[in-house]
Amino acid sequence: MEIVHFPHPTLRHKSKPLKKVNQALKSIVQEMFDLMYAARGIGLAANQVDLPFQLFVINTSGEKGTGEELVFINPVISNPKGTEAADEGCLSMPGITGQVSRPSTIHVSAFDLNGNEIDMTATGLLARAIQHESDHLNGVLFIDRVSESEMKQIELELEEFALEFSANRNSGQIPADDTIKKRLLDLENEYC
Repeated sequence: MEIVHFPHPTLRHKSKPLKKVNQALKSIVQEMFDLMYAARGIGLAANQVDLPFQLFVINTSGEKGTGEELVFINPVISNPKGTEAADEGCLSMPGITGQVSRPSTIHVSAFDLNGNEIDMTATGLLARAIQHESDHLNGVLFIDRVSESEMKQIELELEEFALEFSANRNSGQIPADDTIKKRLLDLENEYC
C-alpha cells in the first residue's frame, strides 16, 4: 500500500459506505496510520491509498505513540458553525499548501473499527482535519477550495505532479483508468 499522488483517478472517486469490517480491513487501517506518520501527516483517507471506502484515520499530533488515533467509518458531518481560514496541505500533493476557509466547529457521526458509534463535536485542528478527510471521500481536494489567485500560484507544481503521473503510467507503474475502476468496483462489492 502507498499514498497515491495527484492526479491519480482514485482521488476523484466518490467513496462508498462500508458494510463490513474484518481483520483485513483492520490491518489496512494500521498500515494507513503507519503511512500517515511516515509522511508526517495528521490524516489519511482511504482513497489516498487507492481504496474506495468511506474511511479515514486522524491523529492531530502527527506522531505515533502520542495524541489519539481516531478511525472514522461512514462519517456524516453536520451543524457547521463559524468560519476559519488556514493553510492546508495534502499527503497526495506533498509540498503544496493553500489557504482554505472551513467551518470552525462541526458535529460528526461515524463508526470506529469496533462498530462503536462516534458522535462528537469537533473544533480547531481536529474539525479542519475531519472536513479535509471527508472531502477526500467525496472526491474533493483542498485545491478545489482555494482562491483563484492561490490556484494560479500552485498551478506549476500541480503540472509537475501531472507530468510525473503520466510518466509513471507510461512506464506501467500506474495502471490504466479502466483497470483502476474495475479494482475499485471489486473492492466495493466485497466491502460495501
